[in-house]
Amino acid sequence: MASPLFERLRDAAAADWSAYTGHRFVRELGAGTLPEACFRHYLKQDYLFLIHFARAYALAVYKGDDLGDMRAAARALDGILNTEMKLHVEFCAGWGLSEAQMAAEPEARGTMAYTRYVLERGMAGDLLDLQVALAPCVIGYGEIAKALAADPQMRRSGNPFEPWIAMYAGADYQAVAEGAKAQLDRLAARRLTEARFPKLVETFAQACRLEADFWQMGLDGSL
Repeated sequence: MASPLFERLRDAAAADWSAYTGHRFVRELGAGTLPEACFRHYLKQDYLFLIHFARAYALAVYKGDDLGDMRAAARALDGILNTEMKLHVEFCAGWGLSEAQMAAEPEARGTMAYTRYVLERGMAGDLLDLQVALAPCVIGYGEIAKALAADPQMRRSGNPFEPWIAMYAGADYQAVAEGAKAQLDRLAARRLTEARFPKLVETFAQACRLEADFWQMGLDGSL
């Protein structure tokens, strides 16, 4: 499903979008060459990341203009707390990581930077600002995994990261990404003006840069 607002944001922030979606971390996932220690570090930080994204969707409930907005945000919140977190914990168990280990992990600067930026944009702005700040993550993961899965150069046999790619390229997550695109367009129909568009591009581009930093944090294994 096409999303006029998402496509406009992506095209306007093409360099930052490309640097995020084509990051070395992503390329090495597809090639199966990412050091496993880097992936484990990423998984631990992603657990902490999801906690703050749940808070962002709780904020989206508050920021909703009507029951439709509030229910959409509540469904996303419920999905993170009761489905995505459970799946993440189960997936991480296969990498030798317990939930207790991940909960005790210190937050990396890259984790704090993006999650707090999303919350700041949501608190300072409206629901459209918040959803634009979320879009590089929510939609981006679906776009990245779909591109990797469709790439004939992707290593499939013996690639330890193929299950992660398949999870985000699969129908369930693709439906989440398409729902986020549709919500952007519903909000744009009510709130978007051409005068406002450059600020939204700025938010989207900054979120892409912070997502790229999150990949780099995983690659470096840094806090």
